Amino acid sequence: MNRYARCFNALFCLVLVAAAASAQTKPAFEVATVKPSATDITQLATQAQSGQLPRLGPRVDGARAEYIFMTVKQLMVLAYGVKLYQISGPDWINNQRFDIAAKVPDGASKDDIPKMLQSLLEERFKLVLHRETKEHPVMALVVGKGGPKMKESPEAPKPLDLNAPLAPGERQIDGPDGPVRMTRTPGGGATMNMGERGTVTYGVDPATRSLKIDANQVTMSGFADLLTSLSIASGGLQVNDMTGLKGHYQVAISFSLEDLQNIARSQGFSVPNRPPEASGAAGIPGDAASTPAGSSTLVEAVQSMGLKLESRKAMVEQLVIDQIEKTPTAN
Repeated sequence: MNRYARCFNALFCLVLVAAAASAQTKPAFEVATVKPSATDITQLATQAQSGQLPRLGPRVDGARAEYIFMTVKQLMVLAYGVKLYQISGPDWINNQRFDIAAKVPDGASKDDIPKMLQSLLEERFKLVLHRETKEHPVMALVVGKGGPKMKESPEAPKPLDLNAPLAPGERQIDGPDGPVRMTRTPGGGATMNMGERGTVTYGVDPATRSLKIDANQVTMSGFADLLTSLSIASGGLQVNDMTGLKGHYQVAISFSLEDLQNIARSQGFSVPNRPPEASGAAGIPGDAASTPAGSSTLVEAVQSMGLKLESRKAMVEQLVIDQIEKTPTAN
């Protein structure tokens, strides 16, 4: 081998080593504090009832990133770009909440933030995980026999103008599917402007213990994601859009909160605080015995839209936690 060939081989090896080192180095926050959340749940409830918008969730503003009153599971959703139902781990990651304040390095882009959050979880919580794909129970959102009964929105929604100033009482949060601008409504509900994914207003009727949803310019994929997000709090039900509908729609439905829990139980999920009247209702979603008077089941509400929910099984990628520390390392 002549000296030119030896030089080329040496240079090629150096390039490979540099590329490998670059691939293995994740972006990281310059500095970060991680503490058990100081947010008081009673105070949050009081603020919500008075129409205030509590300071919660993720927020990235210039060189500062904040994650307030968030569980490790919620942080993983943002860090790894998955849904809540795709994460398997110890129970405490669902309920122990933390406040995180971090400095973003100069020159970093917003696209680097998820990997920085991955680095924080791996370093401070000693998180070790692996990915696997396995069969998972889901609910399929499909079109009913009579076809959809929803009104199609005359116009597609516009993207959020992130440079526009926030309106009074409005907050911007960074969700797993992009920025959302949220405004509290009287009675503890909220309106979420999701830009091209539509606008959703929700509120709870305490008399019937039911949830009312009004969505405008929403896609069926976005609506399925909304149902999934709501049901996660009740046990982890995943709703997949299998309607084939590609438009933007106006949706107004109301259904019992307890019915979400019953559906999750019927799919084999463990739901805490099971009410006595729900025992024996594992077979049929929306058992009338446990649905408050004056409220509909989720199945009935979806049927009123000309759609239906069907039990299915689907292959779903899972993040499985192999190791994680409950107490993060010191700041």
